[in-house]
Amino acid sequence: MEWVLAEALLAQSPDPRVLLGTLCGGEASAERVETLRFLLQRLEDQGAGAGALPEAAREVAVEYLVPLLRGLRERPGGSDAGPPCQRQRVLRAAGAALRSCARLAGPPPLAAALAEDALRELQAARAPGALAALEVLAAVGPCLRPREDGLLLERVARAAVALALAGDGCSEDAAALVAVRLLPALGQCGGAALRAVWDALAAPDAPSGPGRIGPELLVLSALAEKLLPEPGARDPGPDARHCARFWRTVQAGLGRADDALTRKRARYLLQRAVEVSAELGDDCTCGPQDATGPSLFWWSEKKKDELLKFWENYILIMETLEGNQIHVIKPVLPKLNTLFEYAVSEENGCWLFHPSWHMCIYKRMFESENKILTKEGVTHFLELYETKSLPFSPELSEFIVGPLMDALSESSLYSRSPGQLVGSGSPLGLKLQKFLVTYVSLLPEEVKSGFLLTFVQRMTSRHWCAVPILFLSEALASVPRCKVLGVEGLLALRDVVQCTMITHQILLRASAQCYLLQTAMNLLDVEKVSLCDVSTFLMSLRQEESLGRGTILWTELCDWLRVNERYFRQSSIGGSDGLCETSLNAYVKSLVHECVQSPAWERESCSMPDGSEARLTALMVLLAVDVEGRKAQHSEKQRTQNVLRIFLDPLLDALGKLGTNAYMPLLRTDRCLQLLVRLLHTCGPRGSRTQDDEVSALLQDFVMTASESMAQFILRRLAMNELQSIADLDRCQLYLMVFTELTNLHVKMGWKRGNPICRVISPLQNTSIQHLQESDNGQELTLGDQVQRVVSMATLAAVCEAIDQQPVLQPDSLDAGPVDRFLSAFPFNQMLQKPRCQEHSRVFEESSSSQGWGKIVAQYIHSQWVCLSFLLRRYHTLIPAPESGALEPYLPAVQMPGHTLQSALDALAILPADRVLPVFRCMKVLVPKLLTSSESLCTESFDMAWKITSSLSNTQLTFWPNFKAFVQFVFDNKVLTIAAKVKGQAYLKIKEIMYKVVEMSAIKTGVFNILISHCCRSWIVSAPSRPQRSLSGAQDYSELVLEACVFGPVFRRDQRLIQDVQAFIENLGHNCAANVVLENSKREDCYVRICAIKFLCLLDGSNIPHKLFLEDLTLKLLDKDELVSKSRTRYYENSLQHRVKNRIWQTLLVLFPRFDQHFSNGIIDKIFQAGFTNNQASIKYFIEWVIILMLHKFPRLLPKFWDCFSFGEERLKTSVCTFLSVLPHLDIIIENIPEKKPVLKQALIVTLQWCLSHNFSVRLYALVALKKVWHMCKALCVEECDAWTKVIEGSLSQAESMHGAGNAKRNWQRIQEHFFFSAFHPLKDYCLETIFHTLPRLSGVAEEEWLSLSKFVSFTDVPSDAASPWYLPQSPLSVLSPGDWAQQDAGSHPGEEEDQPEWADVQRKIIPCGLSADVDLEPGFQHRAARLGKSVSRLIVVASLIDKPTNLGGLCRTCEVFGAAALVVGSRQCASDRQFLHLSVSAEQWLPLVEVKPAQLTHYLQQKKAEGYTIIGVEQTARSSSLAHFCFPEKSLLLLGNEREGIPASLIQQLDVCVEIPQQGVIRSLNVHVSGALLIWEYTRQQLRQRATPHPECLASPRSSEVPG
Repeated sequence: MEWVLAEALLAQSPDPRVLLGTLCGGEASAERVETLRFLLQRLEDQGAGAGALPEAAREVAVEYLVPLLRGLRERPGGSDAGPPCQRQRVLRAAGAALRSCARLAGPPPLAAALAEDALRELQAARAPGALAALEVLAAVGPCLRPREDGLLLERVARAAVALALAGDGCSEDAAALVAVRLLPALGQCGGAALRAVWDALAAPDAPSGPGRIGPELLVLSALAEKLLPEPGARDPGPDARHCARFWRTVQAGLGRADDALTRKRARYLLQRAVEVSAELGDDCTCGPQDATGPSLFWWSEKKKDELLKFWENYILIMETLEGNQIHVIKPVLPKLNTLFEYAVSEENGCWLFHPSWHMCIYKRMFESENKILTKEGVTHFLELYETKSLPFSPELSEFIVGPLMDALSESSLYSRSPGQLVGSGSPLGLKLQKFLVTYVSLLPEEVKSGFLLTFVQRMTSRHWCAVPILFLSEALASVPRCKVLGVEGLLALRDVVQCTMITHQILLRASAQCYLLQTAMNLLDVEKVSLCDVSTFLMSLRQEESLGRGTILWTELCDWLRVNERYFRQSSIGGSDGLCETSLNAYVKSLVHECVQSPAWERESCSMPDGSEARLTALMVLLAVDVEGRKAQHSEKQRTQNVLRIFLDPLLDALGKLGTNAYMPLLRTDRCLQLLVRLLHTCGPRGSRTQDDEVSALLQDFVMTASESMAQFILRRLAMNELQSIADLDRCQLYLMVFTELTNLHVKMGWKRGNPICRVISPLQNTSIQHLQESDNGQELTLGDQVQRVVSMATLAAVCEAIDQQPVLQPDSLDAGPVDRFLSAFPFNQMLQKPRCQEHSRVFEESSSSQGWGKIVAQYIHSQWVCLSFLLRRYHTLIPAPESGALEPYLPAVQMPGHTLQSALDALAILPADRVLPVFRCMKVLVPKLLTSSESLCTESFDMAWKITSSLSNTQLTFWPNFKAFVQFVFDNKVLTIAAKVKGQAYLKIKEIMYKVVEMSAIKTGVFNILISHCCRSWIVSAPSRPQRSLSGAQDYSELVLEACVFGPVFRRDQRLIQDVQAFIENLGHNCAANVVLENSKREDCYVRICAIKFLCLLDGSNIPHKLFLEDLTLKLLDKDELVSKSRTRYYENSLQHRVKNRIWQTLLVLFPRFDQHFSNGIIDKIFQAGFTNNQASIKYFIEWVIILMLHKFPRLLPKFWDCFSFGEERLKTSVCTFLSVLPHLDIIIENIPEKKPVLKQALIVTLQWCLSHNFSVRLYALVALKKVWHMCKALCVEECDAWTKVIEGSLSQAESMHGAGNAKRNWQRIQEHFFFSAFHPLKDYCLETIFHTLPRLSGVAEEEWLSLSKFVSFTDVPSDAASPWYLPQSPLSVLSPGDWAQQDAGSHPGEEEDQPEWADVQRKIIPCGLSADVDLEPGFQHRAARLGKSVSRLIVVASLIDKPTNLGGLCRTCEVFGAAALVVGSRQCASDRQFLHLSVSAEQWLPLVEVKPAQLTHYLQQKKAEGYTIIGVEQTARSSSLAHFCFPEKSLLLLGNEREGIPASLIQQLDVCVEIPQQGVIRSLNVHVSGALLIWEYTRQQLRQRATPHPECLASPRSSEVPG
């Protein structure tokens, strides 16, 4: 067609110049420029280069085509540019025309001149000017002469590569244009240009980085055919296979997780390199970076088959990973094992293939967005050394401390496997532990130290979650002992310890610290570290969480110090004295000396020491003493005493002089007292040695010798106006801590009248009161006066707390003394005056530990309420009743409770949250006295206290003490009883708070535990003495017990993981020091139910209040079950609904023994109704169990039971199986019935009736019941049933020998072997262990719902009822395995897929790798296609008539997969529809969507027909052609019809041909998407076949096909 047009034009005008001028004179439309291209190409083919034609060609090029290209690129969106598809046609035609002009122009060479100009413009301009220059260069590049224009070609090539690799984002379009058009054009010019390109890419000094990987691979892909030449190439040029940088770039591209296009190009280059190597047949080697390692790439013709197999598997794995579908990827993973087998030589055990190739696969898996795939990849890598012995490789070590550790930071990887028991540990954690132990043991000794140091340092490079750092620390602690870490490693371990402090999970944090200490002991080279370094590391551990004295870890540390103390590196300590540490004892002596003896150079400072030195010294003293004890475990006590005495002599000497030496430096006294407090706090052993610890007893004896001196010192400092500055408030706290410790010590050692503490208490009280009274004389107070006021109030508070906590300090008489009267009359909530300006500035210049005047005022008010709390608890009997008359109060704060409670509310408004505890304690005493008379005030106190407490839910240290105190005063038994009696505002507010606490417990584990534990303890505490009133508070709050019985939220995945890991740590017991050091708070959700169940077990059914409470709770439980059943008619196994119902029926089983005949008769209908509902297996078992027990205990209920079978089969459906399951236990039911035969006869009638059911499951249950009942009838010789003998025994015999279709016989056998019918005994198995552990385990309930008996025993807040059946040691149920007969046939057994063979064939998604530089797309899609490397056909699919987004989305995906040129739609808005996007799966990003509205289709089809397209309609018409015989032309346009109406008749007239799909079925038509897909594939198939061998049928013009009229 093009040739005919050009010939016709030349025939009409003998002078081509006239034609050229005419074509260049009009508007630059696509048709005009294409016609110009046809004409120039025809002239070029004719060889018409003489005469004036060269000059005319030059003019056309310079004056028309170059400006045209520049204008199109500089104004891409202009109004004259036309639609994108038109502009693209003009660009293609203009470029081809310019190329013909360059060839026709003759000398001087036009191509070189145009290239020079374009190159200058390219180097000077930015986009879009650069785009125009690139268009010119791409057009004339093939015309440049390799010899004459060699230098120019090199310059152009370098500029092109620089632009393509530019990372500054100057123009993504320019980079794509360079790769798609310019570089392939330059590649045709031969060696010089290609070598210039290659030199720019492979230069050793070329910049590198992640940002250049994508552009480099884009360029390499565009030149792949030149850089990886095929056999027989004339000028092969450079061979990229020999370049290490090329392979590193490919590897980097394979592992790019965020760029699918880059990965695809890398795979394409790798595949082409392998294909070229196989075709060339010569040996090839790309040398390693070091002389000993394997080559990055090599080829040997001798091992061609093995190499092809290796790379085929490798590329298959990489392509499969693109799918991110685990069911597709998992069968391919065994091929990864094969890669390792190929990669390691069996002869010498060295790497044949560079291990970095394998690491690319793992890196791709680790960085996948599919976490299941990430876990699979990590697991596979960690299992490498279980079956293989891989040689050492530095790249492997770098990979472990790099991408592997990055992947291990994901917490979800450590979750339990399905079916794994709670507390058994993470499978991945165990694999990590084994891997690290094995890998480190195989490392060469010279690299082991560096690897472990890097591994530890890598742990400090990011913020880890609690779970990953715990298991990494555990793996490190498992590494066998080796001396590999020095000071740098110890510092890195200390940094890791700091990383663990971020988490709020205390148990996980503490366990990680324990493992890190074990790591230090295992891996430290003691000759490279000093004791000073070790002690600094120990200081980074929290002793209150991990390093507790008396634990196994403490003992291991002592043994490690004992063994290595002579080998530590010596370090100079002791300052100017230059003492050198020679042993642990010497080091500790020097520490005590430095701590106690204030150096001469240290100036007296106002600030108190921070206490870290005292903490370090105390820790090392106790370690050294215990080390000495380990040296001579069987020697006499005297040695330990001597060693401790030697260490503490300087301290005891200083403490003994405190009372007499008034000139002792202040810093020295501070340090001595800090050291004393730390010693007393640290020396207390944890675990079994608490009672008989020798060191603690010795230390206490030593301290007692200096108690007189310390008591006098404290009295002098607190009472004699010596504390005058802000920093002295910290000292006040220190002195009061020492006072409290001495008080506790004297009480523990035996309180004696007249002891030093007893002698200072009264002076402390008197002087404190005196100071407080003096400050109220109306004079303006100085800063020192106000500091003394704070000190005096804090002293009074400390004395009050000491007296309150130690009964021996309390006076025998309740007569109020002067101190009590003063405190009672004190104006509470009294503020402190703000210091004057000069003093105020000094406040903040002093101690850095003081945080402002507000904190000081808060401490002052807090101390006031501590004193008042003491008064109220001591004189609570003096608080007047509401009806008592008003007397003159001599203790105002006690005898005016309303005023005091109002002051408490005012205090809550001004105090910070960490200072409200004493206010809550006061409220606890006041509210019960005022609830009747001042209900609104009490309700306000409830509300304000709850707001303060709930606002602190994210502050761990403050929240829990506050919440406990809050619960104790709001849910006090007296308060609950009075509020329930009044039924007013307070009662409603308490109920509201109760439900808010339950709601909070879903996100704050442990709050409900505290509430229910407190209430249960308070309700049962008075049971022995006041049985009739013991549940007076509980009866009106049974909802709380109800919520506790059904409590246990379904955790989110992250919460469940934390719970599992904590259970794993707790199961370690004493082997993990954190379990010993930390007190188990019992905050797990399971303890809420345990507390409620234990409380219910203590109730006595014969006690009327107890009985009424239990009956009320039972009715509420049944109502709750009905409500849950109605909320969702069907629910899944282990869903929240299932779990709640499971907990309800477990509680009902516990309550059953307390039911009497009357109450049971009232609830039996509700229980039967529950049996009719659709329930999960575990619920059915519990309901059946309850029915059996009730019928056994109350046989009079049997008639109601038989009535359950009287409903029609449609009503019962399969729920009748619940009642049929009761009948196999009929022997237990009729145990206490004298007349058993009528019952058996009725049972036979019922079972025989249901043996004829249409439902197979119902028949099975009925047969089981029939077999059991008939056996009993024969045993009791029921004559009335003899007539049925043949029928029944025949039926049972047939059931036993059934050989029907399917699994009928197997199901019959399994239902008989099921535990509920074979091993379960409703009476003998009745115990808490069966209810809460055995039956849930056997019925498939989630493991977190199992409550083991050990948890009941360990929960001691509520006592255990000895009369309750706890467990049955000989029950056969305990040895049975879980499983339900109806579900065993479905699916495979667990773990069946764990060990998969390497299958010969696996799923492989088609991922095309072809590249095409000739794409006819919009510019945006053209560049995307260039980056993707996709091949695009000349097929256009028109779907403007289609309405449904699903059909359009499916067509979009199909068109993109088969490389259609464009998809025409009625509106581009469809691409934003959710249904469209769901079906298209991002295909719209890689396929041009052209908008042509249905009304514009006629014009559009005519336009395309003029462009040479054949218009093909997909429709059944009278003259349509069969798809089986139709041959598609290359330029085809498919018009698809509407879903309902097809193609309108008006458009059928525009078609060239209609094609229909042959059909064999009855249905008239296919879905429009399916029809379109069939034709698109047939077009693609024919085009692919034509490229290989042109089909004879396709040589004819498609116009010859019949066209509908």
